[in-house]
Amino acid sequence: MKGYSQDLYILAFDHRGTITKGLLGVEGREPTQDEANKVSEMKQIIFDGFLKANEYGITGGDPAILVDETFGLEVQQKAKEMNIKFAAPVEKSGQKVFDFEYGDQFGEKINEVGADFVKILVRWNPNDEEEIRETQGNRIKELSDWLTENDKKFLLEFLVPATEEQLASVENDQARYDSEIRPKLAVKVVEEMRERGADPDIWKIEGLDTSEDCEKVAHAIRTGDREDVIAVVLGRGASDEKVNEWLRAGSSVEGYKGFAIGRSIFWDALKGFHEGEKSREEAVEEIAQSYLGFLSVYPVSYTHLTLPTKA
Repeated sequence: MKGYSQDLYILAFDHRGTITKGLLGVEGREPTQDEANKVSEMKQIIFDGFLKANEYGITGGDPAILVDETFGLEVQQKAKEMNIKFAAPVEKSGQKVFDFEYGDQFGEKINEVGADFVKILVRWNPNDEEEIRETQGNRIKELSDWLTENDKKFLLEFLVPATEEQLASVENDQARYDSEIRPKLAVKVVEEMRERGADPDIWKIEGLDTSEDCEKVAHAIRTGDREDVIAVVLGRGASDEKVNEWLRAGSSVEGYKGFAIGRSIFWDALKGFHEGEKSREEAVEEIAQSYLGFLSVYPVSYTHLTLPTKA
């Protein structure tokens, strides 16, 4: 059956180029072994922050992680050993047009990794050229069909980058694009993807400012015998205040069941660690606290201890 029955609270750190470029300054080349090892260490720090947060005994939903094999293979293996739910990406990092990281062998790799959820990231605007939408739609359908046939859970993340014309229509104001234009486009993207064969269990969606807009998206993903399909909100590296606004907008909407947040949780902590301003232990604690802070929007409870106050 398509969908997912529990709320999902995903700490997302499948970022590859974002970290190598943003923190290590690697651009236009592959990272050296030493650089790759540094990124892998950062992934372990994020995972340790997740584990520390879970020491409080989170109940009322499923804590999970999203982590790549490239720099996070050890984390994936530990998650399996510890029975922690995890998602793994199968898209090439940093591509404008979605393609498979492992080419035609994606099925073999998915079985090898053994993740609970298979994730892709797609950039899609209804005003994109038809050729681009057809190419991406065909690839999404190929993956979606394979996952359905093999009883795997499908996590589909999409971003709706503004065209020059769309941004110009709001005087190049990204905030206005997000509030005035993107909500309608998000509904249309869902409709277009589904028409082309996308059939995910979980949609990972950019935050929306109002519950009314969330309701329209929820209707789009659940119509047509898909009432158990859910949406989770992504953080897009936004401030805590903005992300909490998005989470609150969706939390009261049937079908919105949690989040998949990454940089908004871990970026400052990793940056401080990388620059020598924070110890490893401080970075781990900061990540744990940030994750728990976003959980406070939802009706979760804790079986151990008393939550610390976020500074």
